[in-house]
Amino acid sequence: MDAETFAWLLTDEGQQLLVHATHAWADHEGDPVRSAAAVRRTEPNADRAAAALTQVQLRAKAVAKFGADATRMYFTPDALEQATRTRVAAHRAARLATAIPGGSVIDLGCGIGGDLIAFARAGLVAAGVDLDPVRAEIARANLAALGLPGAVMATDATAVDTSGFDAAFADPARRSGRGRVFDADGWTPPWPWVEELLARRAVVKVAPGIPHDLVPEGVEAEWVSEGGEVKEAALWSSSLATVSRRATVLGGTGLASITDEDDPFVGRDRPVRDLGAFLYEPDGAVIRAGLVTAVAAGVEGGLVDPHIAYITSDASFHTPFARSYRVLEQLPYREKQLKAALRERAIGRLTIKKRGVDVVPDELRKRLALHGDNEATLVLTRVDGSGTALLVQPF
Repeated sequence: MDAETFAWLLTDEGQQLLVHATHAWADHEGDPVRSAAAVRRTEPNADRAAAALTQVQLRAKAVAKFGADATRMYFTPDALEQATRTRVAAHRAARLATAIPGGSVIDLGCGIGGDLIAFARAGLVAAGVDLDPVRAEIARANLAALGLPGAVMATDATAVDTSGFDAAFADPARRSGRGRVFDADGWTPPWPWVEELLARRAVVKVAPGIPHDLVPEGVEAEWVSEGGEVKEAALWSSSLATVSRRATVLGGTGLASITDEDDPFVGRDRPVRDLGAFLYEPDGAVIRAGLVTAVAAGVEGGLVDPHIAYITSDASFHTPFARSYRVLEQLPYREKQLKAALRERAIGRLTIKKRGVDVVPDELRKRLALHGDNEATLVLTRVDGSGTALLVQPF
């Protein structure tokens, strides 16, 4: 979609076509061929018809990230994929608003405006720039569609003087025409620019897999998960940092954070102990942040193995930082004996979780050829260096 076509979509005629495309999509139950034919009967211009129907499709897909707002917003396929989920953006915006209440923030590479929306809703004065003029126009339109203030300009983020703002935010592109870019020097803008930005008051969204040793001295690295899935890492410059490492978990009942200051084992040997009555599987953000031992301390436990991110304890805890399991029994680890043990227990539906062992759960499940009316959860891992199979019960 080019800038001219998008500008037309914002006209009264374009808005009417969007409504018609929405009805066509619903009437034909998401069938792209029949929906497109229906839209073309109303709008003979192929580019305009395609743009309207694409927006309807992207809005439906965007509900997972943006909720009800998605039905009023505009997207491009790539920009939607790269956009921050609403809850994650809202958390970051709220934290920044606490640090600079009523202050201003410049979003350097704002895309379609997901983070701009969160900043504006948090009470910050928000402005954004993007090198892509279509994305810049979409960001501006999204702010307007949601009734939010903010300014957007199409320009090169690396040429922007950020000194007039209280803080800067950046989300360097980590994809190229050949796919995901893992080398930080290949990001756009590249890592040296990120380091310069972090020398001022700034927050930078980065890939969850960023190596710890790449984080500059004094900068806080925060890993964020939502619904049990790690979504991103964010680097907070020294003027905004409060700790070195943080894991933030966004769950169904709210938000919880754990930091390196909660870990009594920093600088000490990792606590390893014998298998207890309970097993805890740390959230991915906790693992990425290197805070597994902090969670172990919180549940009065230790690790099952010095190199495995499973925690065991004799105490029963509910924690937002890990899934909790009761250990029912230890089963044979060898496949033939394991198969016999599962059949003996009439287990026909099996959830297989594994860590630190060379097992493909779906392939193993097929080989086990299970039959029975019972359901169970099996954990395959190493306990003190040895392969172990544990029958567990979530609680």
